[in-house]
Amino acid sequence: MIYDIRHVTTYSYESAVSFARCSLRLEPHNGGGQRLISHNVEIRPKPAERTARRDFFGTHTESVLIEVSHRTLRIDSRSRVSVDRHAPDRAAASPAWESVRDVAFEAASLGPASPVGYVFASALIPVLRPVTEYAAQSFPQGGGILAGAADLMRRIRGDFKYDPKATVISTPLKEVFEKRHGVCQDFAHVMIAGLRGLGLPAAYVSGYLRTIPPAGKPRLQGADASHAWVSVWCGSELGWIGFDPTNDLMIANDHIVLAVGRDFSDVSPVDGIIVGSRKQKLSVAVDVVPVG
Repeated sequence: MIYDIRHVTTYSYESAVSFARCSLRLEPHNGGGQRLISHNVEIRPKPAERTARRDFFGTHTESVLIEVSHRTLRIDSRSRVSVDRHAPDRAAASPAWESVRDVAFEAASLGPASPVGYVFASALIPVLRPVTEYAAQSFPQGGGILAGAADLMRRIRGDFKYDPKATVISTPLKEVFEKRHGVCQDFAHVMIAGLRGLGLPAAYVSGYLRTIPPAGKPRLQGADASHAWVSVWCGSELGWIGFDPTNDLMIANDHIVLAVGRDFSDVSPVDGIIVGSRKQKLSVAVDVVPVG
């Protein structure tokens, strides 16, 4: 499947901003069943400086410096991506979760693909006993890692309500878990916290999900949104497998990976600092269009 993706981020400021420095993580991932065909980012006002690098996790990160006074900042990212990814059957045979845990802790490498880097608590994902106990219900003694992770994903989808008004980016995990309301970022954080509490490696994935409209209804421009899900290390043979707890889906060709990290703070598509005052308004529109 080939997709054209447009991700437009617009900041509108109540008063003029004289300086802005932003970090952009908007180039889709290249690898793991996904191939980046083209990518371009247009920024208005025009930056005085743009520099690119790969961060520790391999994500293409662009640093942008804007030195002209402005009331609106518009970042227009356009990409074309080919996706050919097979999702394993959630009931397929897989190693016992205890053995996966043990192998992960014995990993010799500390590189970005090493499972040991995704076992411990991170900035936005503390290890909490109630969350660990919740996750443990999906992992009976000797149970397969694949079946356990799929069951945890299914339970989160059933026990938590999708509610865009319930949380913000800074809402603590403890509050999300207690209220059982939130958005895709929250559900991914809860699942990761539960897995890490059991000693299992789990990464946070940001990206896009193709939105398929109901039969007979037109596709709405801008209706798609950036998405988040979980990648679980299922042992040396199976490697990293994707799970979407918001929709109870194994990751296949409808998901496009943007970036991978320990939690949202590692993969935020746009962040930075400005010199200005008063209020600002953020608008984000994402279109994911299948083209072949």
